[in-house]
Amino acid sequence: MGNVMSYSGLTTKIRAMQAKLLTWRDFENISNLKSVPEAIEYLKGKPAYTRYVGQMDISLYHRGNIEKILYQSLFDDYTRIFRFAGMEQKKFLKLYWKRYEIDLINYCLRIVFNHYDMPFDIAYKKEFFDKYSQISIDRLITSRNVEELIDNLRDTEYYAPLKALRDTEGATLFDYDLTLDLYYFSEMWRKNRRLLHGKEREMYVRDIGMKIDLLNIQWIYRAKKYYNKLPPDIYSMTIPVQYRLSVEEFKSLVETPTVEEYEKRLEETYYARKYADISGMTLEATYKECLQRQYISDRRRNPYSIATVNTYLFLKEEEIYRLTTALECIRYGLSSRETLGYLGGVMQ
Repeated sequence: MGNVMSYSGLTTKIRAMQAKLLTWRDFENISNLKSVPEAIEYLKGKPAYTRYVGQMDISLYHRGNIEKILYQSLFDDYTRIFRFAGMEQKKFLKLYWKRYEIDLINYCLRIVFNHYDMPFDIAYKKEFFDKYSQISIDRLITSRNVEELIDNLRDTEYYAPLKALRDTEGATLFDYDLTLDLYYFSEMWRKNRRLLHGKEREMYVRDIGMKIDLLNIQWIYRAKKYYNKLPPDIYSMTIPVQYRLSVEEFKSLVETPTVEEYEKRLEETYYARKYADISGMTLEATYKECLQRQYISDRRRNPYSIATVNTYLFLKEEEIYRLTTALECIRYGLSSRETLGYLGGVMQ
């Protein structure tokens, strides 16, 4: 009863927000449009985006500006949820925000690492990061190289792992991305799950554990298929946590000599058995589909819990991914069938 009371207002608010999410029919309609301006006009008629898209001049209808508008909608949703959340729910939301911090650092690393002749285009995130983040956008945008960028993260939890990598020789952009991912998921698993209690913690552990397993499955496959990595290198690239994969299964997947043998071993795991009906998807699509099913199942079984928050934010992020993908497909003149093929998945 206590959990129902603490979540009653928040769950009602999220249900109202979820009613504004796009349907698969919306994406079918968008895929049939012939130009990006037509797609933007379509979004103006959708409650979740009309406030943001309606302010855009047609001269701003290029990918960068569209993405800013879409992510502003996401961050505004996060703000509304945070405002309605209680203390326990705010703990979870603060943990959730860390993934947006990782995305921001990765974006900044790409600019300084590759010496892009472009400014840091992140001012539109400043309002939200000033409110919720340990990261100062004002400091990040002054970074001229990797060394300065890492120094500008000195007062954050990300400084130590990035500095340790910077102090080695020959670190690549891939190394920095991998270091951040390994740090993030290891911290989420070992440390931050302790901030939640009871049913909340149980769901958090299940969701993070599943995500780690599925990411490791992806990374092992790519390391074998595209980079011909040997087992010692693959172990260093994976998150040192096993959830539904046993230690023996994990070791077997890493040490199989061929991709074909890897695929056979994968068929014997929990994930292949549980999600046999989606075996034809790419690994990335399978990853998202498995997570979506788990989140929706959690929400159905525990509607007055953190599952409602987690599921909504996941679905909103997936919607933005699909929208940016659809707009890019339209920009390059792909057919409706081709566009929907790139979108994939099941809308809820």
